[in-house]
Parts: sequence; structure tokens; C-alpha cells
Amino acid sequence: MKEESDLRRKLPAVQKIWRALPEPLPVPSYWVDRAIDDVLNRWRDKARHGQTPPPLTVICDEIIQEARKLSRPSLRPVLNATGVMIHTNLGRSPLPDEIMEAVKMVAMGYSTLEYDLSHGRRGSRHDHVAQVLAELVGSEAAMVVNNNAAAVLIALSAIARGKEVVVSRGELVEIGGSFRIPEVMALSGALLHEVGATNKTHARDYVAAINENTGLLLKVHQSNFRVIGFTKGLSTRELVDLGRRYGIPVMEDLGSGVINPLQIDNVSEPSVKEIVQAGVDIVTFSGDKLLGGPQAGIIVGKTEIIDQLKKYPLARAIRVDKMTLTALEHTIRWYLEGRAHLLPLWQMMNQTAEDIYQRARLFSESLRQQVVGPMSIDIQQDFSQIGGGSMPGTRIPTYVVSLTPSHSKDTALLERYLREADPPVIARISHGSLIFDLRTIFPSQESQLLATIVMALNRVQE
Repeated sequence: MKEESDLRRKLPAVQKIWRALPEPLPVPSYWVDRAIDDVLNRWRDKARHGQTPPPLTVICDEIIQEARKLSRPSLRPVLNATGVMIHTNLGRSPLPDEIMEAVKMVAMGYSTLEYDLSHGRRGSRHDHVAQVLAELVGSEAAMVVNNNAAAVLIALSAIARGKEVVVSRGELVEIGGSFRIPEVMALSGALLHEVGATNKTHARDYVAAINENTGLLLKVHQSNFRVIGFTKGLSTRELVDLGRRYGIPVMEDLGSGVINPLQIDNVSEPSVKEIVQAGVDIVTFSGDKLLGGPQAGIIVGKTEIIDQLKKYPLARAIRVDKMTLTALEHTIRWYLEGRAHLLPLWQMMNQTAEDIYQRARLFSESLRQQVVGPMSIDIQQDFSQIGGGSMPGTRIPTYVVSLTPSHSKDTALLERYLREADPPVIARISHGSLIFDLRTIFPSQESQLLATIVMALNRVQE
């Protein structure tokens, strides 16, 4: 115990540390104060185990390094080199500078969020996107909430609370974060009435389920999984016809929600326009998936139902803010103006494998010129993914830059150093190599990616 006490007494006093720190401080003093506590506590613990504290200069260096880490925001930009375009963990669809400039202008001052300039009185935040959304997809009306799960929740709550909702057993999906359709339905107060089998559901199954307490026929698009083989299900139009025959509204949860028809690897994604034209009463989809906009839950459909949803008490709890509305309105306007191909998501999607190969070739050449030490740098054929639970199983041909250190253990170390960089670089490990798909790296980011890789390689070789 005496030895431990002697070691702890060798730690400098807090006042002495403050006097020894550089001026001006590289980060706000709040974080330096926090860092001093953390570093001293670590060395007190090490002293208990017989480790002698280092000189004051070393402790000050540790404190500054710790303060830099503490002052760094948790939510920050990364370079996405995974090739997954709608990467849920990395924020899904990125937005372009022009749209973000519009968001900045609205965020920095006051706006017409709930003000009607024409009449000089209070307006509705729904109005900013309702008309352009309805015009884009051909629906009677539209509204926006904070994500698609919320869109499904409010629709079920407002339309079918206390009533039965008939849905195919093969469509009781689980979305990200373990949220499941049956659980959302239970929360809404609607009563689940599942029909058919996992792989096959017939019209007669729906007919047998319909009764005086049936409030809704629900179709959930298989946007994040595929069932193949001995399968059968009702098309949207068949379900709409059934709903019309029995006077029951029909809802479809599209999930990803692409605006124009999309086909990859012989897998087709139905467009929102197609579903609306089929006569569905209410359609829900995401704003930050195949639409390529900000996070939002978009609801389009019949005016009578949309008005009912807008007046429902839950609508206020799940409404979106002015920044989301601005980003979404501008995204929709880009579609109407024929500029959707300029959205970052579609720029990434529309790059050919040859486009990526040329970028990868130039990038790998630049990397070879700066890398010192044993390292294999190659270009390989590979596949990019859409991600975000959109069009699962589809793959887009690409070329990747592959880095293979001479020692296999260095691959994991390199990946870690890239994650710890500023900005962090997120890549993939495959068969002992670190893989970089430039499809999800913007051309303006390539020099930054190159510098970060070189820095991380130098750390590995130290």
C-alpha cells in the first residue's frame, strides 16, 4: 500500500498540469478539464498495479490527445468505401450541396414553416410538400411524418384502430432494428388477421377472413427480402379489386419507394406511381431510401384518408421539422424538374463498371506512388449493393481497390486505423485484404481518402 501511495504522489497536481498545458488550448477548456480527470484516474489505477507515472510533459500530451477525442462530436461525417449506397448505419442517402444550402438558409433564420403568405395567417407545415408530392406520384393528397414506421403506425391507428387488418402471413416482415409489422400493428390498436401460408396466399384466404369488423386490407411489399420457389400472392391490383368488392380500404407499405420503375438483376421494384395508379387508397414509403432524400415517412393516397391522418392526434408527435421539409421539398422538385439523376444516390447508381474501373486505376496508381513498404495493391472485379433493405439480393458490377499487407494481422490493424482517422474511413475486409469501392466515394473525396490511407499505412508500419 505504501508503494502504491508513493507512486500516486508522483502524479502532478491539477494546478501544475494547467500551468504546463499549451496556450492557447487546442479545444475548449471544458473538454481539457474532463480529460485531466480521465487521464489522472487512469494513472491512479495504474499506480495501484505498481506502474510509475510518466513525466509531466507526457501526461500533458495524453491530456491534449484525450481532450481532442472528447471534443469530437459523436455524429460526424465518414468516407464510405464499402460500396453500399444506402448504408443505414452510415446515414442512408446523402444529399447534394444545393439542397443542403437551401436547408442551411431555412435553419439559420425564420421561415414560412406554418405561415400562409397569401392570406397573412397561420398555415400548415404539410402544405410545403403535399402538392408537389401528389403531383409527382399522381395521388390525390400526401403528407409526411418522420419515418416509414411512423407512417405505417399512424395509418393503421387512424384507419383501423379496434378493427381487423387482413395481411398475408408471408408479408409480416421485420424491418431494421427488430421492428415487426405485428408489433407496429399491436401498438396502433389494430387487430392483426393474418391469412395464407408463408409462401402462398390466395384471394380465397382474404375472402374467408373478411367480416363486419374488417377495417383494412394491408399489403406489405417485400422490399428487404425475397421469397422464391413455390410461391403465390395477390398483386396490388387484385387486392384493390377485392377491397372495392367488399367496400374495404386497401393500404400498401412499399418500404423503399422508388419513383420510377427500377430493374436490376431481373428484380423489379414497383414504382410509387404504379401502386397509386392501381387504385390503392393509402401508400407509405421512405424518403431516404430509393427516393434519395432525407429521412421521412411519406404517405400518399386518397384525400379523405390523408385528411383523417392529418387530424389524428399522433400526427403532431411524429411530424417533421423545417430542415427535413426543406430537404424533401427540394428533392421532390428535382424529380419534377428532371434533375433527379443529379441526386448523389442516382449518380452512384448510374456509374458503369467501366467508370469505376477508370477511377480505381488512377486511384491505385496514386496510392502506389505514395506507399512505402510491402503492400499489394490490386484492382478486382466485385459488386456494389444498394443497401438500406432495398432490392435485396441484387448486385451492381463494380471494380474495387484491394490492399493486402504482407502480414495478415496488419489488415485488421489497418482497418482499425482507418476507422480512427479524421474523417473516419469505412471499408470492407475480404479474404485478408482491405477493399475500397469508389462507387460510394465522391470524386471530391478521393484525395482525402488517399491521404487517410497513406497515413494509416504509415501507422501500421511504425
